[in-house]
Amino acid sequence: MSPSAKNPAELAALRSELAALARARGFDALGVAGVELGADAAHLERWLDAGKHGEMGYMSKHGTRRTRPDELVPGTVRVLSARMNYWPMESGPGEGAGGARAAWEQLRDPDGAYISRYALGRDYHKLLRQALQGLADDIVERVGPMGYRVFVDSGPVLEKALARDAGTGWIGKHTNLIARDAGSYFFIGEILTDLPLPVDEPANAHCGSCSACIPACPTGAITAPWQLDARRCISYLTIELHGAIPVELRRLLGNRIYGCDDCQLVCPWNKFARAAAHPDFKVRHGLDAARLAELFAWNEQEFLERTEGSAIRRIGYQRWLRNIAVALGNAPSSPATLAALQARRDEASALVREHVEWALAEHQRRAVPTQ
Repeated sequence: MSPSAKNPAELAALRSELAALARARGFDALGVAGVELGADAAHLERWLDAGKHGEMGYMSKHGTRRTRPDELVPGTVRVLSARMNYWPMESGPGEGAGGARAAWEQLRDPDGAYISRYALGRDYHKLLRQALQGLADDIVERVGPMGYRVFVDSGPVLEKALARDAGTGWIGKHTNLIARDAGSYFFIGEILTDLPLPVDEPANAHCGSCSACIPACPTGAITAPWQLDARRCISYLTIELHGAIPVELRRLLGNRIYGCDDCQLVCPWNKFARAAAHPDFKVRHGLDAARLAELFAWNEQEFLERTEGSAIRRIGYQRWLRNIAVALGNAPSSPATLAALQARRDEASALVREHVEWALAEHQRRAVPTQ
C-alpha cells in the first residue's frame, strides 16, 4: 500500500456517501474503524494460550497480524466493516408458504436434520467478496487510486472487534456480533485501506443483565460471558473438527448436523432480525426441512451435486456422514433410522464406521430396559 494523499474535505465527503454506496451493493450497514486492537489482542492471546481454539491452528499461526491490520496489509489506517443479512424468511408453523421451515420446529423434530440457517443458501464468501470489491471500485471512482485489500474470512482479521469499533454492532455474551436494528443473523466483511477516513463511534454493548445464551448452549461451550471454548462448540465439532467427535459430547448434539444457532435463537435482540434480501441466501435443496435418513443415503456424487456453491461442501463427504450418524444415534429407534445406520456399517471410511457403530450402540442401549 502507498500512503493516501487525499485531503480531509474529500475524505469527509466520501464518508458521507459510504452508507448509500454500501446499500447499493447489497449491504445492510457499514462503518469505519481504526486499527488499534490492544485489549482484543490480549483477550485473543489468553484464549489461544488456554488452547480453546482446538484444532483451529490458523488462529495462532499468523502471529500479531490478526490483531494489527497495519501489519497484515502495510499502510492500513482504516477498516471499512460491512454487514449483510442472511436470515431466511420463515414460513411459521408447518412447511410451505414460500419460506424456510422455522428453526425451532426443525430442531424439535428428532428425525429432521438441523443445519445452521447461514448455510441453507449459497456460500456467502464469494458473494460478499464481490460486493466489497464493487464498493472499493465505487470509492476509487470517486477519490482516485487508493491502497486497499478485501477480506471475507480470507485472512487473519479480528473482524468482530473491528465491526464493533466501526459501530455496526457489539460483541454479545455468546461472542457473536449483535446489532440493535438487526439482531445477529448477518455476515460481515472488511476493506482494509490507507484512506484516513473519519472513524465511527464504537458500538455500546446492550446485553445488560441478560444471559439467555449461556444456558442455551447444548454443550456448555459458553463457559462465562464472552468466554467460548470452541472445543465444545457444535459449530466447531461439526465443521472445524476433522477427527472423531468426542463421545461425551455426541448425545448433546441432538439433530444438529452442520453448525448450531441455539445461542442466537434465544437472544432477545433477534426479534429485530431482518430476512435476507439477496436471493442467493434463499433455501436450496430443501435443507431447511431435510430428513436425517434421506441425507444419510446420499452417495458422494449426490453430496457434491447438492452442496455445489454451498458452505456445507467444505466439510467433505466423510464428515457429513460422521455428523449425520451422530444425529441418527440421537434419533428415535424407528425402522427407517436403524436401516439407514445398518446400510453404512461397512463404509470404507473408518471415521464414518466408528460413528455408525456408536449410533447403533445407542439404540441398543435405549432398547434394554433399566433394572
